Amino acid sequence: MVFEVNDLTAKEQLLMELAQNVDSLPTRVPAPGTQPGLDKLNALGTRIWLDTGNLEEASKLWHSEMSALTTNNTLANQVVQTGVMDSVIANAAARIREIEPGISIEDLVLDVVFVVNCQIAQRLVAAFGVLVSVELHPAVSQNIEQTVRYAQRYYAVNPDHFIVKIPLTPEGYCAVARVRELGIPINYTLGFSARQNYLAALLSKPNYVNVFLGRLNAVVSDNHLGDGKNVGEKVTIASQAAIKELRDADASIPTHQIAASMRNADQMVSLAGVDVYTVPPKAMAEFFTKGLTPEQIELKTGVEYPVSFVPEADVAAFEKLWTIDDTFRTFAAGLAARGGSKLTGDDLRDADRAAGTALFSGFTPEEQATIRQDGKIPQLAKWITRASIDDLMTESALQSFITDQNAFDDHIRKMVVG
Repeated sequence: MVFEVNDLTAKEQLLMELAQNVDSLPTRVPAPGTQPGLDKLNALGTRIWLDTGNLEEASKLWHSEMSALTTNNTLANQVVQTGVMDSVIANAAARIREIEPGISIEDLVLDVVFVVNCQIAQRLVAAFGVLVSVELHPAVSQNIEQTVRYAQRYYAVNPDHFIVKIPLTPEGYCAVARVRELGIPINYTLGFSARQNYLAALLSKPNYVNVFLGRLNAVVSDNHLGDGKNVGEKVTIASQAAIKELRDADASIPTHQIAASMRNADQMVSLAGVDVYTVPPKAMAEFFTKGLTPEQIELKTGVEYPVSFVPEADVAAFEKLWTIDDTFRTFAAGLAARGGSKLTGDDLRDADRAAGTALFSGFTPEEQATIRQDGKIPQLAKWITRASIDDLMTESALQSFITDQNAFDDHIRKMVVG
């Protein structure tokens, strides 16, 4: 059991009530008959998750071959900015203040965000009857205890349908290991390399890991280091192979690979056979428009996609994204032998420095602010001698989520202050 009711404070019991009791739940959305292209992907071993928290948007694209939906800070913010959750926000804030009159604005916002995220996800569950990934507030991403507690809260709201998304940070690795010992399903998000995911599977045993492949293609092209073609695909296939190797060797590792941040329908075809896709609505609509026949979709997990770079690019730095060398395997095995749930983020950073694997850069607050200002695709020239590309991409993704979460939080503040 995740936790006993008697373990909950009065406020936590209230949060459970607010998160679970959704007014005007939508009716079940009927799924059209078989879509041949999606059916073929399913037959090749790929599960299809629709990457949106927007109920109306999802309803237009829904098919029976889809098995889950995903939300995150960005997608939840898009829903909140429409105003459809304003009554939920106002009610939750008032109820929380009744039970804890002296609560700070920051703690109030954190609690209301939890309630809103749950209600968005609960509506998706009611409409489609499938799994939904829900993401933690990024403010807790470097706090093991808070991450564990919020994971417990989310799971307790809907244990049959919620998968908890935790961002890939040193503390995240440790928190995921602890949460998995409680039996909570975890989608360990913001991954950008095979080695990150290899460590995650070995150390923490999450249910899912990610490669945000579209952003990997973009970081090459946007920094004028090549056309970017196939970089994300190459990393995804390498990570899929590494995860399958671990899963086949150890029955206690349930991890499956997600191909995330897809940009178009062609990527759905070029990665056929990867365990899971999270597909944005635009890419899914394009896939339907193409009208691909099953014969046009073939297993691709064994393909070696070529990538090209300009002469001045640091190719070796990019090769670390799809390569897991013996040094890294030894580093990962050593940490796993110590027990992921017994470690701290500093333990991982210390081991990384000792091994020379350069996985955790330890960005300063000032550096994080610079990364956040530059957006989700970093300017590599600023960082190439400072940080590994996978860690930089993870930090950029986390900071971009923080930007969207700040907009989400500001919307709540405007409603509850005064």
